[in-house]
Amino acid sequence: MRGDYQQLVDEISAALGAPATLEDRDFGLIAFGAHEGDDDEVMDPVRTRSILQRRSSAAVRAWFEAFGIARAKTALRIPPDPAAGVFRGRICLPVRHRGIVHGYVWLLDDGHLTDLELGTRGAPPDPRIAQAMETAARIGALLADEARAGAELGDLLRELLVAAPDGQPAAAAALRDALRDSLRFTPGAPLTLVAVLPWDTSDTDAAPLPSLPGLLAACALPAGGGPADGPSVGADETEPGAGRTGRTGSAARPQPTAPVPALAALVRLRASAAPAPAHTVAEHLLRSPRAGAAQGERQAPRGSGHPPPPRPGAAGIGAGTRELTDLPATWREALDAARAAHAEPRLGPITQWDAIGPYRMLTALPATAPDPAIGPLLAPAHAELARTAEVFLDCAGQASRTAQALGIHRQTLYYRLGRVEKLTGLDLDDGEHRLLLHMALKAARL
Repeated sequence: MRGDYQQLVDEISAALGAPATLEDRDFGLIAFGAHEGDDDEVMDPVRTRSILQRRSSAAVRAWFEAFGIARAKTALRIPPDPAAGVFRGRICLPVRHRGIVHGYVWLLDDGHLTDLELGTRGAPPDPRIAQAMETAARIGALLADEARAGAELGDLLRELLVAAPDGQPAAAAALRDALRDSLRFTPGAPLTLVAVLPWDTSDTDAAPLPSLPGLLAACALPAGGGPADGPSVGADETEPGAGRTGRTGSAARPQPTAPVPALAALVRLRASAAPAPAHTVAEHLLRSPRAGAAQGERQAPRGSGHPPPPRPGAAGIGAGTRELTDLPATWREALDAARAAHAEPRLGPITQWDAIGPYRMLTALPATAPDPAIGPLLAPAHAELARTAEVFLDCAGQASRTAQALGIHRQTLYYRLGRVEKLTGLDLDDGEHRLLLHMALKAARL
């Protein structure tokens, strides 16, 4: 399939005598024509990065989309802008099929295409442009077919991952047959799942899967509800009835949110204990504009007055398996790893389930309101106290290490810890109290 794209891109390059690049609608590289000559300005930084990184940046995407390429039905001319790294102008050929844009063909203009009529001012297009647009339409049909095939595999993967235990064998058999028919899979080959969290599902006309070694199928799934991102408003220390322990129930608790969408990507491995292909897929998917602060990902804490800052996406990788019936359990591992990486930056942006340590237990806990003793500490007004307590416990209660990590004087640390004890009613010299506080603070960020 990818060889077909390369052949069609080469046809366009030959017809117009200009280097051509084919990208999907997410600006992921699919194929590119050969660049001849020593003029570095023709091979400008934008095209170089697209080829070397196999994807354009979000800033480049926004810059080009401002010219209306996503709505265009005919060729468009994009002027040069050296400040944006675009040293030469471009002609953009929208790649469409049945009214849906599936990608773009980019032609670098070294000057000989400047007077080429694109057919955008009532005049008929130059025959070479008309021929190139016909080829772009053939590319669009291929991409649409690939998207449909990928969607069918994704639907079967989703059915397996959400199936009840008694329905999993049949769902696994259906997925196995479809993968075998698509020539993407040999039964018995090692597999794993990658979870990308969050994933924007607002674009219903999604582009086909990127061409990555080992990527077999993908689907979007809810990652499960949980506490809002960041603490909810709680009673402050002077609120009547709140008390210093927070056990009266008057402090507001974090409100559950709707399930956050995540992407499940099925990846073929070279060996069960060799997750390198899964890491490659995860890295590529995290560069997608749909990864990260997805639509409706989290709501601002009630009463905060503003939404929380966007958080980058995270990816988790489950253990390898040779049995498709194991994939629901692998999905839970991958999703738990992604949740841990999303909550704990030191783990991410990509981590494996067997590397998340205590989060293997914390992610298994049900999404409930925090312990009432901890609730008051999770109020936005006490964010610094909560951070101080968590760092103190991460440092095994060593004051000098904690003060150094926070960049504060030890007396300031002792003052803050005293406030934590008064606010929660917990004794930080008691091991069980420390355990409760440590687990609650970690779990609150999941």
